Amino acid sequence: MSKRDIEFLKITHLSGPNMWTYRPVLEALIDIHDLEDFPSNTIPGFYERLSTWLPSLVEHRCSYEERGGFLRRVQEGTWPGHILEHVTLELQNLAGLPGGFGKARDGGRRGVYKVVVRAWQEDVTRAALAAARDLVMAAIEDKPFDVAGTIERLSDMADSLCLGPSTASIVDAADDRDIPTIRLIPDANLVQIGYGAAMRRIWTAETDRTSAIAETISRDKDLTKSLLSSCGVPVPEGREVDSAEDAWEAAQDIGLPVCVKPLDGNHGRGVFIDVKTQEEVEQAFAIALDEGSGVLVERSIPGTEHRLLVVGGKLAAACRGDMVCVVGDGKSSIRDLIEIQINSDPRRGPTELHPLSLIRIDSAATMELTRQGLDADSVPPSGKEVLIQRNANHAFDVTDLVHPDNAALAALAARIIGLDIAGIDLVAEDISKPLLEQGGAIVEVNAGPSLLMHLKPAIGEPRPVGKAIVDHLFPEGDSGRIPIVGITGSKGKTAVARFLGHLARLSGKYVAEASSDGLFLDRRHVQKADAANWRAAHRVLLNRAAELAIFENGARAILGEGLAYDRCQVGVVTNLDPDEKHLDFAIDEPDQLYKVLRTQVDVVLKSGAAVLNAADPQLVEMAELSDGEVIFFAADGANPVIAEHTGNGRRAVFVRAGEVILAAAGGETRLARLADVPAVQLGDEAYRIDNTLAALAAGWALDIPQELLAAGIRTYGLEELQAAKRPRKN
Repeated sequence: MSKRDIEFLKITHLSGPNMWTYRPVLEALIDIHDLEDFPSNTIPGFYERLSTWLPSLVEHRCSYEERGGFLRRVQEGTWPGHILEHVTLELQNLAGLPGGFGKARDGGRRGVYKVVVRAWQEDVTRAALAAARDLVMAAIEDKPFDVAGTIERLSDMADSLCLGPSTASIVDAADDRDIPTIRLIPDANLVQIGYGAAMRRIWTAETDRTSAIAETISRDKDLTKSLLSSCGVPVPEGREVDSAEDAWEAAQDIGLPVCVKPLDGNHGRGVFIDVKTQEEVEQAFAIALDEGSGVLVERSIPGTEHRLLVVGGKLAAACRGDMVCVVGDGKSSIRDLIEIQINSDPRRGPTELHPLSLIRIDSAATMELTRQGLDADSVPPSGKEVLIQRNANHAFDVTDLVHPDNAALAALAARIIGLDIAGIDLVAEDISKPLLEQGGAIVEVNAGPSLLMHLKPAIGEPRPVGKAIVDHLFPEGDSGRIPIVGITGSKGKTAVARFLGHLARLSGKYVAEASSDGLFLDRRHVQKADAANWRAAHRVLLNRAAELAIFENGARAILGEGLAYDRCQVGVVTNLDPDEKHLDFAIDEPDQLYKVLRTQVDVVLKSGAAVLNAADPQLVEMAELSDGEVIFFAADGANPVIAEHTGNGRRAVFVRAGEVILAAAGGETRLARLADVPAVQLGDEAYRIDNTLAALAAGWALDIPQELLAAGIRTYGLEELQAAKRPRKN
């Protein structure tokens, strides 16, 4: 019976570098059944339906490397796996996750394919993949499909599950500097930047250097003013009040107009400026009290509010807020005019993707309208300007206009409160002139300031505030990385990991090791179950004590999970067994296994080294894939690869005349006799020598001093060897 369908046999999320690419992907094993006999050009109307539903597919260049290349392939005839790949990527693109890697490859038997797509966020990509399957099948079967509804659903998922734009700007800046990042909570903006002991953490615009005391001080507006004033920073005169009557009394003492605001509010809620009458003061007091634990009455500063972003003691960006007004048309109410003239602006919206907020008729707006003898339902005459808000969104970039004195005052205010990242609110008539000359003042210091206003100002140039934060956390030369050693191959991985762990600990570093023998944190065996997997390695990368990490990665771990780290200092490949197969991953030939194991070499840093077995021809081929140095090892010092390599002044580890030799451009070092190496003396198997040489080469690549390497190979396995030599008691 004929079956025309796209069936998902298996979907695997590869969380890190894998045989396909450096980034996380979804790998879907699909069966297209009898559609194998029906390429796209044989299905009537398929091209027309697909290109009509998703016209933006014209931007997919595909193998023709030109605009419209993919649609040309559809017209000429291609198969559902290839189409599924492109449709999934385009649905993600339309949901706000642009670009991405995609592949469609043969799955090892008729009708079965592997479809690989970039997974920006696993749940979103799974949903996009499922939707793409339904869309392609609808196009094949000439059935309706709700494209707009699907894109809206995926967009909502992306908005709720992906990083917000502020945090994403920091993560992208870290990526630009090749500093790794790890999202610590799937649906929140808590992110680790860097690995192990080199890590920092951020939560949007707060960092692990943001003092809890400083944050608490910043929420207490009266205390903030007191501290700033004591250091000579201009702040508005005012005091805390405890009743409406007291608020009016304070206003009279200070002198009208005044500003009434919550003692510990945020985001401008409950803030009333230019308050001029007793009725307004009392009304503002009641609303401000609901927004905080107390109320402040302050002198109203003439001018416009500005937000200055200070990062690490330096001005990073500045925005200005402006008044929001509508103009009457003689027929529309103020409520309607707000929707027509203000909220219709596509830059306004309820999410972090919008640089401007929607304008609502709240208590502050109601007060402004009352002052003008109006309310929300009033219909102003044609041409009449009506003020809605005095200080709306900080939407206008003014970074280049800030006077150096004002930038210095903002940095001083952040330092006084103790914040490494701060949003300084100041009021001035002209930000390009010194604050002290115009009677301006700093009115608030905010922890965890919004970055969106600087990333997407309504008017003006976006500012690289994410880069400023990353550069603050990681000064030039700080990579955020600890040395990582990844070990793969068909055999010997665990032995090399354990041996190398012994050598590395001699250097005095806190070494974390995840292998088939378990998880080792320094000298503690904290998990005795198999730890040669992504989860255990990920656990190590989150460990702030770890100064050096060693990970065993078998072919199955790479195929089923990907690597837990993006790059490594040392990548070791012990050997490649041509008989090793992983049929459930459609890996049954040596060339396919080669593509899996090469992943470990692909991720070696330029400053690092690949350690390869010179006796294995396929591993010798991997040398050209390494971005860093290559160190060969071989039990036979006469190996021609070793001879050529050392002849070119490159490093190698080998055995000659029963001695372990380290060879480099500066000459050779006889490290030890094989007869003095316990790990080799435990048995006569040839692989023991290979494992020893691989571990030594990796240790050498880590710059472990040669005297420690010599001590290490003489002591590793010594207790086991001594125990084996003791006479057994009867």
